[in-house]
Amino acid sequence: MALFTWAFPLATPFWALMILLPKWQWTARIMRSPWVPLLPLVCYFGLVLPHFAEWGRAMLRPDLGVLQSILATPWGAGLVWAHLIAFDLFIARWMYFEARSLEISPWIVSPILLLTIFLSPFGLVVFLAVRSVRIRSRA
Repeated sequence: MALFTWAFPLATPFWALMILLPKWQWTARIMRSPWVPLLPLVCYFGLVLPHFAEWGRAMLRPDLGVLQSILATPWGAGLVWAHLIAFDLFIARWMYFEARSLEISPWIVSPILLLTIFLSPFGLVVFLAVRSVRIRSRA
């Protein structure tokens, strides 16, 4: 399934900019666009549109069994994967700019962003803890 395969590679350049080149002027300029998560969402829309009625019914009346059967299909697993990739990138973009505004060192933020790629809930919690410490230390 090509759209599944392309979801992460489409997001990779943005992750690389934030992690490897956080202070480069073009990184902030590129990441400033609210459309950054759009590329992985193209995969999401490509997967969901042919199955929109089925997905819509499952979302309107959530049922564990129905959701399990949809997620067991290639298109269902692929669309959830693309959703996760886009949402993780959206959260990482916020973390990147929040860290810049609070002057949190890229040496701290880059590993957190790396964690966010693989385990986004953990990355977000770690970032929120670092952010809280930074805000308190500035007060």
